[in-house]
Amino acid sequence: MTIGIALALGAVIGVLLGLLGGGGSILAVPALVYVLGLGIEQAIPMSLIVVGTASAVGALPKIRAGQVQWRLAAIFAAAGIPATFLGTAIGRQLPQSALLIGFAVVMVVAGIRLLQDNGDTGTACKVGDSGINWRRCAPRSIPAGFLVGLLTGLFGVGGGFLIIPALVLMLGVEMPIAIGTSLLIIVVNSAAGVASHVSVGSIDWAITGAFVGSAIVGSLVAGHLGIRLDTRRLQHWFAYLVFAVAGYVLIDTIFIH
Repeated sequence: MTIGIALALGAVIGVLLGLLGGGGSILAVPALVYVLGLGIEQAIPMSLIVVGTASAVGALPKIRAGQVQWRLAAIFAAAGIPATFLGTAIGRQLPQSALLIGFAVVMVVAGIRLLQDNGDTGTACKVGDSGINWRRCAPRSIPAGFLVGLLTGLFGVGGGFLIIPALVLMLGVEMPIAIGTSLLIIVVNSAAGVASHVSVGSIDWAITGAFVGSAIVGSLVAGHLGIRLDTRRLQHWFAYLVFAVAGYVLIDTIFIH
């Protein structure tokens, strides 16, 4: 029964990932906690496996198409990996209620970002129409990478809702390259997050495997269907869903438990 529910949840999150190109994974932790009844200490590393695997599948075609800025990904990863371990260490000292409230706040921020996504591009790193000014770009990338890594370790989120705006709005990276680079950063940070949690030994591999497998299938199917849909409107509806889930998490954590 539990495996069947995990397959269904993975498929839903995979479809959201395929249609929206990210963001859908932010529902993985609430799904694991509230639908499958897992503790958040189990849900975080399992969510990271789902996020990292789905992002790796999404990153492969971007890499083949040359839509990855490798040096920028390396800067984000170098700042993010130690921050991921730090986030995990902080999370172990916090009660589950504090982590769930923090996660709900992150969900609200993600929802706001989904509503504000308007395709604008910054110029901080650009040199003319091509090339990157690394002297200006690297110092801006390091704190952004650190913040994303910290959130990955604390809450089991990939952080794409922060990485893409940072790359596009702060650093002036073109959107297709920002998406490919973001996916690569998420894969690296998620791997670091799993490594930092795996010593606890609390991962249910059967549920995780079912979740990951159906998420990948759902993502690939939805990726093909999504071409025909109005993803902008879908993104707005998904933002409202994220707000609703965040509200439920807050009410359940503060007033019920």
